Order: sequence, then C-alpha cells, then structure tokens
Amino acid sequence: MRKVIRVLRSTSLLIVICISLLTSTVALAAWTISLTTQVATVTAGAAAAAVAHRQAMARALARAKAKARLRRVMAAIPLVGIGVAAEFERRDYLEWKRDNPKGTAEQYGCEVAAMSAEVMDDVLQDLPDAVRPNPDMLLSLVAPAGGADACGAVPSDTSNKKAGP
Repeated sequence: MRKVIRVLRSTSLLIVICISLLTSTVALAAWTISLTTQVATVTAGAAAAAVAHRQAMARALARAKAKARLRRVMAAIPLVGIGVAAEFERRDYLEWKRDNPKGTAEQYGCEVAAMSAEVMDDVLQDLPDAVRPNPDMLLSLVAPAGGADACGAVPSDTSNKKAGP
C-alpha cells in the first residue's frame, strides 16, 4: 500500500509539473506572438515614414531644381530676362533689408560681390571648357567700382557705419 501511495504521489507531482510547464509554454507563446505583432507594426510604420520622408525630400529637391531652371530660362530671354533678373535681385535685396534694417544698398552690393567671388570658382568648374569665361574677367565685373577699399570688410553687424574721411 505504501508503494501505491508513493507512486500516486510521484505521479500527481509529475502531472502538476507538466501542467505548470504547459501553461507557462502557452503563456510565453502568446506573449511572443504579441511582441512580434508589435514589432511588425512599428517596423511598418517606420518604413512608411522613411518612404514618405524620402518622397518629400525628392519633391522638394525637384521643386528647387525646377525653380532654378525657370530662373535660368527666364533670364535667358533678352527683354523678359532683364526684368526677371531685376525682380529677383529686388526680392533678394528686400529679404536682406529685412534681416539688416540699418544696412545700405552699398553694403548689400558689397556683400553680394563678396559672396559671388567666393562661389565663382565652383560655378565656373561646372561649365564646359568651351564656354567657361576667364575668372579674372568675371571678378573684375563683380568687384566694387572703387576697388577693394570701397567695401572693406563686410561687417556682420550692419549697424556699424563706415567712418568718413
């Protein structure tokens, strides 16, 4: 009889352990499925956001290129180009004037000439050799009328006025 009780006790202990392990396995499987679903949802959202960002950047780049192309085409038309170029320059000046309310037209001209001189080499390198002008000739066109002393150093704060003689 003692042997039967011992076998029953061992059997019941094994059954309890098996049921506990089976319950734990089922719970962990459900948790794994839940986490996998969450990861898949987050991954799909991130991929969709990346695609949307890439499309927005491509759209913005295409818009900027189209705007630059339109400016070049409009500036190439002889009579319309002069007016268009003047309007673009006027808009740039008004924008600069908003940022520099005490600045003068002379200071704006000096700043534009300095920036043009800085980027001229980059622009000229993009042109084919057959149509590339002489850089010295172009620098003489954008240089201030009074020479280098006419502008001096372009001040970062335009509220400083040059002292007269």
